[in-house]
Amino acid sequence: MAEVKLAAQVRTEFGKGAARRTRRANLVPAVVYGHGAEPVHINLPGHDLMMALKTANVLIGLEIDGKDALVIPKAVQRNALKGNIEHVDLLTVKRGEKVNVEVAVHVEGELAPGGNLLEYVQNTLLVEAEATHIPESVTVSVAGLDAGDSILAKDVPLPKGSVLAGDEDAIVLQVVAAQAEEPAAEAAEGTEG
Repeated sequence: MAEVKLAAQVRTEFGKGAARRTRRANLVPAVVYGHGAEPVHINLPGHDLMMALKTANVLIGLEIDGKDALVIPKAVQRNALKGNIEHVDLLTVKRGEKVNVEVAVHVEGELAPGGNLLEYVQNTLLVEAEATHIPESVTVSVAGLDAGDSILAKDVPLPKGSVLAGDEDAIVLQVVAAQAEEPAAEAAEGTEG
């Protein structure tokens, strides 16, 4: 996974008013924490951060007061109406360090014929991977699966260097038979004039 570089400014003002001024300047308030260090409150460029966060589990290289920090997003708060980023929590990581992250599950292949439906029980899997080699997603083949079949977390092929961190017996996908609709009863039976 590529590393995205962002320049950060240390935040000295706190509170609602300061956060509003920061957002009006097209900056996003953020906090960097981890490895037992004191949290560092920063401002990040809004557009660059938004573009970086389009990639799931993106690795971000920050420059804070001349020091470099490697971080991954842990929590992103968005405005409920506008959808813009209001605040980000960033977790400090080190090269070679293992981290637990949620990875998207994608499917490929066709189900067995017969009107079956695929139900996602989990859209993501919790995996442990090296911070610099976090997979963007995992792909599962559902080719030929029939009603009643399911795929467990332990059955999902993971990329090299990644291991399952969640419950291995958890159902990720299951195939269900399509429900037949009841024939609609005639609403106006026998209307005679």
